[in-house]
Amino acid sequence: MAFVRRDHFMPFGTQILDDGRVNFRLWAPGAKKVELCLQGLAPEVRFMMAAEDEGWFGIISRFADKGFYYQYRINDELYVPDPASRYQPEDVHGSSQVIDPSEFEWSDGQWKGLPWEDVIFYEIHVGTFSQEGSFKGVKNKLDYLVDLGVTALQLMPIADFSGQRNWGYDGVLPFAPDSSYGTPDELKDLIASAHAKGLMVFNDVVYSHFGPNGNYLLHYAPDFYTAVFDTPWGYGINFDSKNSHWVRQFFIHNALYWLEEYHFDGLRLDAAHAISDSSEPSFMQCLAEVVRKDLAYERQIHLVLENDHNSAHYLSPSPDHPYNFYNAQWNDDFHHALHVLLTGESSGYYQDYSQQPIQHLGRCLSEGFAYQGEASVYRDGKRRGEPSKDLSPVAFVNFLQNHDQVGNRALGERLADLCSPEALRAATAILLLSPATPLLFMGEEWACSCPFTYFVDFPEPLATQVAQGRLQEFTRFSEYDDPEILNKIQLPNAMNTFLSAKLAWDEIRTTPHLQWLQYYQELLVIRRLSIHPLLKEIQAGKASYCMIKQQALVVQWQMHDDSILKLLTNLGDQAVDIDVDYAGELLFSSTSDAMDAIRHGKLNRWAVVFLFEKNHVASVI
Repeated sequence: MAFVRRDHFMPFGTQILDDGRVNFRLWAPGAKKVELCLQGLAPEVRFMMAAEDEGWFGIISRFADKGFYYQYRINDELYVPDPASRYQPEDVHGSSQVIDPSEFEWSDGQWKGLPWEDVIFYEIHVGTFSQEGSFKGVKNKLDYLVDLGVTALQLMPIADFSGQRNWGYDGVLPFAPDSSYGTPDELKDLIASAHAKGLMVFNDVVYSHFGPNGNYLLHYAPDFYTAVFDTPWGYGINFDSKNSHWVRQFFIHNALYWLEEYHFDGLRLDAAHAISDSSEPSFMQCLAEVVRKDLAYERQIHLVLENDHNSAHYLSPSPDHPYNFYNAQWNDDFHHALHVLLTGESSGYYQDYSQQPIQHLGRCLSEGFAYQGEASVYRDGKRRGEPSKDLSPVAFVNFLQNHDQVGNRALGERLADLCSPEALRAATAILLLSPATPLLFMGEEWACSCPFTYFVDFPEPLATQVAQGRLQEFTRFSEYDDPEILNKIQLPNAMNTFLSAKLAWDEIRTTPHLQWLQYYQELLVIRRLSIHPLLKEIQAGKASYCMIKQQALVVQWQMHDDSILKLLTNLGDQAVDIDVDYAGELLFSSTSDAMDAIRHGKLNRWAVVFLFEKNHVASVI
């Protein structure tokens, strides 16, 4: 077997030169003096770094070597880690470590990735997915994931965060895999092992903000931030003002670094709506273009957005810029509409879907977004979204659960605790058999009983501030007026909050969890055999839907040869009358008598039926 070595060259951080010396570079436009401090093997040794143009400081040292610990000393007083550190064995306030990325021998030289249409996501929090809470723990479950039928692991952010536990969205050193999960080589081994089993691996990256503890950039590179706007997590990142060039390059190289040096198959950009950028082309467009031009000529590389603005223009290439597009966006609209139908909840953002949830769902299934420029009551009447009807259905990542939709609930309940089993079975069939790209959240496939709530490991007083802020958010909702419910909310900093989120794998051997697992496996087999071959044949802009009363839908997706994939579903507790006899090949039926009922003019309660009508002249519905 021929091994491959991978090393992403970048203007930040460290690079081991061919002669063994180490090049250290720091962008510190707010510093007057920077020293390199070598640590670990002897008393600290300091070297003055040369000031260069545009705020850079650099030094090439023959005294450093791979494995050495180092920090930078700013203006004779402040020790800081390398913001482009490849590894932080002593956490965010400690020393960085010189890593030689070319030492790892990759065994996946033939791996080119999978086409986008093949993607079935499985979202994982590394710390709670296994009892080990590590990259090795995920590796040990790869065979399970293959047997389940998913094709792509979506890791929640792994960039170095403060403490030993965190969701990952409080990362402050975006080039360093968090040491609580394992070493850089252990992450690379996980990715290579996944590729060997035919699984893609995606990394969730955060370019809209830094976490609140362990970020020192403000002290020596204040131009990383802008005073123009704040995010919900603190200062906004400077993508379009003075000195923004190197800020943009920092994050663009971060994307290239994960895709090249770690051989990730794709990235999910968290909270892209919180990136404020008036430049043309924008940072997000530049990032997509650089990734596709630099790396995608020989590999399948995929880029996914989380974007509350429903900005559809990011999801298709333009004639002038054929590379600056993203494959898909997480579709919150799909989740919210189905959640209202299943649970009846109508507070918070669910109020935007509570009046016509079945209509919103129909639009999601046939056109992508439910909100394509309409006013949002939840957002005080602000219009939200752009037209998305002409996009392919695979440009939308649909889900019933994810880390946000479970974890941002006060008690972290999963959907199996919030609705009836028959309702959940129906919604799951719609998720996994509709053409849009599906995503599962770890454990949902066996109706895992473990809650998943927000957890951190912050020092005081920050830990108390975070807990108080979270409680204040919940008190705005009427359902949390009861003090007894508020007392049940777990403190984010408590160890038990983290431990209770670890998946209970032993449940799989018991009823009803094993039955749920088998149901998901069955649906994913049907998707692979019957739905997947149709995905490239679906005509964008030709899908349609019609409502039956306020609880049922007929949705159809038209193929290039005029064949039709059709969904009939009743998401209510009462049967509804239908007046059309539907024919075609039966791909899936939620009950054995569903088709017989349809032929007699009835659509049973919580029924889901998928049909395929070959070479059918599409009717307008």
